[in-house]
Amino acid sequence: MQTTIYQKLLNSIEKKGAILLILLDPEKNSIEDVSQLVKACEIADADGFLIGGSLLMSGQFDSYISELKNLTKLPVIIFPGGVEQISPTADAILFLSIISGRNPENLIGKHVIAAPLIKRIGIEPISTGYMLIESGKITTAEFMSGSKPIPRHKPEIAVAHALAAEYLGMKLIYLEAGSGAEHTVPEEMIFAVSKFCSLPVIVGGGIRDPKTARKKVEAGAKIIVIGNHFDDKNNHEQLKQFADAVHINLNQSIEV
Repeated sequence: MQTTIYQKLLNSIEKKGAILLILLDPEKNSIEDVSQLVKACEIADADGFLIGGSLLMSGQFDSYISELKNLTKLPVIIFPGGVEQISPTADAILFLSIISGRNPENLIGKHVIAAPLIKRIGIEPISTGYMLIESGKITTAEFMSGSKPIPRHKPEIAVAHALAAEYLGMKLIYLEAGSGAEHTVPEEMIFAVSKFCSLPVIVGGGIRDPKTARKKVEAGAKIIVIGNHFDDKNNHEQLKQFADAVHINLNQSIEV
């Protein structure tokens, strides 16, 4: 029986302690622009790619993923900003439910539309409870979803939502500060969610240095997502430092 992408992620987490995923937005990062980044990710021992964005204007989603797959053997997972962001060329898709909000379309409505297509094309869905966390400003994800974020000083609210997601049978919890966030997800919230919920916790948004990434892992995050920071080619040389900071089982004494 073929190992699922989800199980491969779990295996990598068990081996490394936590893993690093790089988020690529097709609207911001052309294939020509990211080819060097992809090579750098493999050399640095990054663990995979998330592909998606809040808005797609080019209509080249399928071809973008196909070309990316030609560049790397690392997992390519769709991080959808909408039901139009589904492609058979990817390895898997995060089947996101915005559980921090109360908009029924983002809780179940859009999923009903997407599910038959996902079934038909045979891509692996990974059910993910997605929570927007207050980050100091209105993010694109907050605006587009029409969802209020969870207050950053209320970890108990995040815990209750994470537990509900776990009891509903979801596989991952995603704590999202948002693209270009002023403030990252607080360590206190990550710790609380990780303590009370047994699902692997993904943390993304506003993480701009390896030291911050390490703090999130030490607080309990199992998957760290970095996006905007690596849009700047001058930051590509930091990839190895980020990977070493996140892979806490392999680099327990690293200085970051």
